[in-house]
Amino acid sequence: MIPGRLALIVLTLLPLGAMPARAYLAYVTNERDDTMSVIDLGQMKTVKTVPVGQRPRGITMTKDGGEILICASDDNTIQIVDPKSLRVVGDLPSGPDPETFALHVSGNPLFVSNEDDNLVTVIDVATRKMLAQIPTGVEPEGIAVSPDGKTFVNTSETTNMAHFFDVATRKMVASVLVGARPRIAQFKHDGSEVWVSSEQGGMVSVIDPQKHVVTRIIRFSVQGLRAEGIQPVGIRFTPDDATAFVALGPANRIAVVDTKTYKVKKYLLVGQRVWQMAFTPDGKYLLSTNGLSNDVSVIDVAALRVVKSIPVGRLPWGVVVAPK
Repeated sequence: MIPGRLALIVLTLLPLGAMPARAYLAYVTNERDDTMSVIDLGQMKTVKTVPVGQRPRGITMTKDGGEILICASDDNTIQIVDPKSLRVVGDLPSGPDPETFALHVSGNPLFVSNEDDNLVTVIDVATRKMLAQIPTGVEPEGIAVSPDGKTFVNTSETTNMAHFFDVATRKMVASVLVGARPRIAQFKHDGSEVWVSSEQGGMVSVIDPQKHVVTRIIRFSVQGLRAEGIQPVGIRFTPDDATAFVALGPANRIAVVDTKTYKVKKYLLVGQRVWQMAFTPDGKYLLSTNGLSNDVSVIDVAALRVVKSIPVGRLPWGVVVAPK
């Protein structure tokens, strides 16, 4: 074994690129297979496939990293998976057809979209009890909590609106008209804007969360593709909020958007029907789920380049990344 002082000298002399990378695991829900794929990002390959509930879609991890939460949509529940044993160890009372959800910034409660009942279900994760069910627009879909924890936003596919709710009172305070079939809502880290993707509208609406008005519309154009084939879904911001990544569904591309100019800087070609995305905790890589090519694309964020395609199960939907 190298003594501690000598090891420090060796590490100091190593070039930056030779420093060992932190190990991460990515967890991917496979909607058609009723499974969850586990990807070792050190090896850049799927190392395990785990059976879960029927039609798994939304996925996240509790704030302490102790539990993985999965929307088992056709089982009408949210499953709790132990990341160590990779076994289902419990469930949460989600209401019917949970598809997407968002944890409060404190780690509790959990806000869940129930598409069939036009409700948002609020769940106490610690006690595993339902706290409330809140009426929202028709076919609720995306959901996001503001960085200050005071507001949550829910999009409704059929109403074509983003609905703003006060977390403390659980009352709707505003509804903002957006493009057709809104999918995902995502706050900037500084809370200054919330971006809403509209799948059929082919655009992203930028909303001022204080004034509840659309301040910008971002549209996309890919050479050789018809406008109706460009369908924005997932949205993710870099930690400094300088860049947004927008998944464009059947366009098989991710748009890289400058958040100051609202202009597309680049389109990254990924797998087929790119849907959701997640950063590694260090921000080095962005992963996308590609539903029709049954793979995950790994993007080098600094280089804006796809560096790997990793096969997973059929119809991958959601992804979350955590330390190994």
